Amino acid sequence: MWQFAAMVVGGMFLIVGADTAGTLLTRTGVSPLFIAWSRFAVAAVVFAPFFGVSLREARQFTEWRLIFRAALIVGGISCILTALRTEPIANVFGAFFVSPVVAFVLSLVLLKERTGWLRAVLVLVSFAGVLIVVRPGFGMTLGLGFALVAGLLHGGYLVATKWMAGDYRPRFLLLSQLTIGAILLAPFGIGGVPEISAPVAALIMFSALGSATGNLLIVLASRIADGSLIAPLIYSQLIHAAVLGWLVFGEWPDLQSFLGLLIVLLAGLSTLWLARRQT
Repeated sequence: MWQFAAMVVGGMFLIVGADTAGTLLTRTGVSPLFIAWSRFAVAAVVFAPFFGVSLREARQFTEWRLIFRAALIVGGISCILTALRTEPIANVFGAFFVSPVVAFVLSLVLLKERTGWLRAVLVLVSFAGVLIVVRPGFGMTLGLGFALVAGLLHGGYLVATKWMAGDYRPRFLLLSQLTIGAILLAPFGIGGVPEISAPVAALIMFSALGSATGNLLIVLASRIADGSLIAPLIYSQLIHAAVLGWLVFGEWPDLQSFLGLLIVLLAGLSTLWLARRQT
């Protein structure tokens, strides 16, 4: 239990750190689509020599399931980087946390995973927390709208990862995601190449490698645990986002957003405690 929990929480920290680097880039005027494209392309180039691809696996890059999964994460990353241009990082991740709710529901409906009524109630409570942060119709911004769409796409990506985790090597699954993502985003990202300085290059590298390594840990965890159990651990991103947002940008959620984030976090931790009790 705690081994896979550490994998997911560690993966989430790396992903939030990568998004923090992406935020620093976007707020200096770098295009979110370039950052998203560079994230896929750089990580693909760096990891490809170490992951290895057989001839049989190379033919699989055109399989529709892999393309569909890559398109989900491409859309999610592009949307969240766009949201981070204008919104505090903690609020963005609060809205993004519709993702575990989507993953939970889709895992039950599509993957036929089983769960108890109490876990379902906790998922609904966490969704209420998301609504408090997003405030639909009552001050919801365009940036939070992008964050919400990112969460919807990411929830689908998590379920797609669980669906395919047993059919492919984890490293091949990640490499296919990076390669296909780089190809899909190339027409939009290449045109936004910024002036490259040492700090910009360092942020681009950290954004790419942190995100890729974090997603590899999620793929590995998906091989040993149900998607409905992994989903609540994604809530650790809220802690990472709040701390990094304060340390790096001096941003802290307002009272209403803080209340929503707290509800989401407590519901996620309660779900993990419940799952541990039942094992």
